[in-house]
Amino acid sequence: MRQVAGKLLLFGATGDLAQRMLLPSLYGLHADGLLPEKLTITATSHLDMDEEGYRRFAAAALSSFVAPGRKCALAVSGFLDRLHYSTLDATDPDGFGQLSEKVGSTDEGLAIFLSTAPWLFGPTIKGLKTAGLAGDGVRIGLEKPLGNDLASSREINDIILDAFPEDRTFRVDHYLGKETVQNILALRFGNSLFEPVWNAQGIDHVQITVSETVGLEGRAGYYDKVGSLRDMVQNHMLQLLALIAMEPPARFNGAAIRDEKVKVLRSLRQICARDVATHTVTGQYQPGAIDGEIVAGYAQELDCPSDTETFVAIKAHVDNWRWRGVPFYLRTGKRLPERRSEIVVRLKPVSHSIFEERGASLCPNTLVIRLQPQEYVRFLVMAKQPGLDREGVRLQEVPLNLSLDDQFAQSPRRIAYERLLLDLIDGDPTLFVRRDEIEAQWEWVDAIREGWKAHDVRPKPYAAGAWGPSAAIALTERDGITWHE
Repeated sequence: MRQVAGKLLLFGATGDLAQRMLLPSLYGLHADGLLPEKLTITATSHLDMDEEGYRRFAAAALSSFVAPGRKCALAVSGFLDRLHYSTLDATDPDGFGQLSEKVGSTDEGLAIFLSTAPWLFGPTIKGLKTAGLAGDGVRIGLEKPLGNDLASSREINDIILDAFPEDRTFRVDHYLGKETVQNILALRFGNSLFEPVWNAQGIDHVQITVSETVGLEGRAGYYDKVGSLRDMVQNHMLQLLALIAMEPPARFNGAAIRDEKVKVLRSLRQICARDVATHTVTGQYQPGAIDGEIVAGYAQELDCPSDTETFVAIKAHVDNWRWRGVPFYLRTGKRLPERRSEIVVRLKPVSHSIFEERGASLCPNTLVIRLQPQEYVRFLVMAKQPGLDREGVRLQEVPLNLSLDDQFAQSPRRIAYERLLLDLIDGDPTLFVRRDEIEAQWEWVDAIREGWKAHDVRPKPYAAGAWGPSAAIALTERDGITWHE
């Protein structure tokens, strides 16, 4: 039986993620009575301030980033009373002793959320272990990135494992906290309509798009060392692919679901050096226009030339019985025409059209799962247009819509981190990523990067406001497929 944590230790508590997501999420859980009544939150960062100073800092974050309709003065006051603060230089081992004194006993359970610079993971975890903050009742959640390739990821995970066993390690991918992502499981395994055709016999191809309109937004130092492949594909997009492609788990629990996801990730066909030219496209945005406003190119924003990709498109395959021969097209980038995260599942056409001799054409059915900015599931089906059909039968593609925003309008729309933080406190690992998943993802991504290096692949230019380089269009059109736009 899992132990609900009685204390939460929050690293990186003055950073951007804490202000925009973590503090508002914890406040939302508190306001709705979902946090354990006696849970205390100890915040820590390198900034020197006292407890009252941090409470003022937290109050300002809530004022800026909590929706007006969710603010309540009494709830804010009660939440701030939960907060404590301890200044910590993670590179100084002596500081962890003082932190341990501040946190106190971990007998009632301690959950740690680590959101710091990647180079601080090692000294932080070693400091926690030395100070006695890694005992049996302690679990740790870690925000990405966990390394920048397979070797560095293994190094970090070995450091984690030395202090925290796998069953007390919770690796965060915030996409898994999104309600629509969790609805993929409900859609697939809670409805008899889809599972019989959810295979190579029924599905023609799958598209996964995660597009952004923004540029660097103050992340230049991090992003230029990483690029789109490692920033988005290695984690978020491969997790979405795994949920779409996984076999039905025996049970709805962390072990069963993650077992099936890792099977998919290990079944991904490696894109070796000879295939990178035909299976991948990279790009970098140039000056252009977004929503009618002129924006600078990547090199201008960075203020120096760079070979870092801001766009990547990939044709992937899952080599198992269920998905043999079905292409999965992945596309992500910055400075694209719109902000969108969606999965498009195109079914195969009917085997014989009885309407063709009457002049009607058919479109294959399409399932669209939109994750953001709207959240909906849309199934495109063929329907007959009204009329007497004197000049032939006319069929039209029409949508069957399930808008989660409308259907569940009375239910509060929660930040993904609300679910993830609550699951960390409760000790439920279902929506967190296991080490073998991370390493399978890195192994696949590293092979692509090695292929780029072997063939000196450099990103192709595309104007800001376009859907990437023209080669991305050719990637699908060679197969007779068009990107869903």
